[in-house]
Amino acid sequence: MIGPGTRVLVTGGSSGIGAATVEAFTARGCRVVAVGRDARALDDVARCTGATPHVADLADPQTVTLLVEEVGEVDVLVAAAGLGWAGHVTDMAADELDALVRVNVLAPMRLTRAVLPGMVRRRRGHLVFVSSIAGHMAVEHEAVYSATKAAVNVLAASVRHEVADHGVGVSVVVPGVVDTPFFARRGVPYTRRLPRPVPASAVAAGIVRAVDRGRTEVFVPRWLRLPARLRGAAPGLTDALQRRFG
Repeated sequence: MIGPGTRVLVTGGSSGIGAATVEAFTARGCRVVAVGRDARALDDVARCTGATPHVADLADPQTVTLLVEEVGEVDVLVAAAGLGWAGHVTDMAADELDALVRVNVLAPMRLTRAVLPGMVRRRRGHLVFVSSIAGHMAVEHEAVYSATKAAVNVLAASVRHEVADHGVGVSVVVPGVVDTPFFARRGVPYTRRLPRPVPASAVAAGIVRAVDRGRTEVFVPRWLRLPARLRGAAPGLTDALQRRFG
């Protein structure tokens, strides 16, 4: 499906996983629209990749509607934009909580609602949702962030059922710790020795692979599938292991 002329919309395209994904798809000859809030960073990505920059704040519901109207038909949507927050949930300000839900959950929902009718009508297309291992493992001090990513997982699974007979693919890409500005932006750095952060390009490669091969779920790195499955099969044991080893 991926090739010259494939129309790809990537959110969070100004840095990190999103920027690496823009680069990966443009390298395949795709026509990519990179969406982000940082106009200067977005222009840098566009200049290096040939993508079309589009400055937008996905927390605003009207922005999503206008974005899709301006971009037009989309063959591949990569919902990579996301906010993080770490700390005790009781210390989280109401506006911070709302922002995480708007960007991490409502924006992918609104984008899906906007682009999916065209994909169904053309009987082709692919939705890729960038989740997190936190959405599977219920990470301590990341209650709201983990909850938003769990919501994305279920959103993808439910939409996949809806479009099963319409030629549209739906994938979830589940990264672990990634070497991006994400941790600096959330205000709490990543300090653990293990697991080691993977480069954003590895996640971008997983996203391209998910579309190329029609994968429903891709873990980056792949070994993360094991703790995610263990959590589903034995949540009590997994909770005990997380408390013991972090």
